[in-house]
Amino acid sequence: MATLTVPSAVPAVADDSEQLRKAFQGWGTNEALIISILAHRDAAQRRAIRRAYADTYGEELLRSLTDEISGDFERAVILWTLDPAERDAVLVNEVYRKWHPGSRVLVEIACTRGPAQLFAVRQAYHERFKRSLEEDIAAHATGDFRKLLVPLVSAYRYEGPEVNTRMAHSEAKILHEKIQHKAYADDEIIRILTTRSTAQLLATFNNYNNEFGHPINKDLKADPKDEFLATLRAIIRCFCCPDRYFEKVIRLAIAGMGTDENSLTRIITTRAEVDLKLIKEAYQKRNSVPLERAVAGDTSGDYERMLLALLGQE
Repeated sequence: MATLTVPSAVPAVADDSEQLRKAFQGWGTNEALIISILAHRDAAQRRAIRRAYADTYGEELLRSLTDEISGDFERAVILWTLDPAERDAVLVNEVYRKWHPGSRVLVEIACTRGPAQLFAVRQAYHERFKRSLEEDIAAHATGDFRKLLVPLVSAYRYEGPEVNTRMAHSEAKILHEKIQHKAYADDEIIRILTTRSTAQLLATFNNYNNEFGHPINKDLKADPKDEFLATLRAIIRCFCCPDRYFEKVIRLAIAGMGTDENSLTRIITTRAEVDLKLIKEAYQKRNSVPLERAVAGDTSGDYERMLLALLGQE
């Protein structure tokens, strides 16, 4: 499901570190060399390169990269080079320094990472920013958003396949009743969405569809401009069909007159080692255009080459 391509014979970590150092030296930066190394190493390999680079040259690799490259290319390389948990922590911190209810970054991270991964994000956030993630969410989000998002990111969900069918049936009825009364921020809705396992939630949503004749998200479209309802729909889509959720984020990022480089970079760098191949398939099916061609048409230069490398283009 990943699109990351790693060579069958990976050079020694010391050799990668040396080559990166050479890419930074001389009159100009060798961006192609940076891409050829970092865009074709997995998380463990990138972590080892960072450690070896710091030990050998007495400087953090990320600092050297920041000094040598810039713009969207810099952001893509830096995000990609970070450990996955550290990357998520950085992305969430960016959101809460410029909080607005329309952001879905926290929802993406809380609902598409496993419980151990989400716990690692909270640990990385604590170590990097000297505060807890929950603390920052509570300080910046307000009202119903705070009520929903703090428990959403604090969850450590059961990850197994077991489903309680009786509970799925009863909780589908609870969700329907609350939604019919427009009690969208009711404690019961928040309890169900923020504590149940993915398998249990999928069973509940299937029961909702079977019992009431349509998907739950259809009933959450009463007011298309309501950002809280949009957040609830995003949570459900992230659990039900993450590949289609991410496809839509990418499609909206490259549609229209301008490109939303932040969203495009975020999805490609966070999903290249996970399920970007499924997202590519969803994009092709939805738009009848390969994702690589769409990205190439909306980006340029080293930024384009970095994204295409992560998309698996040879």
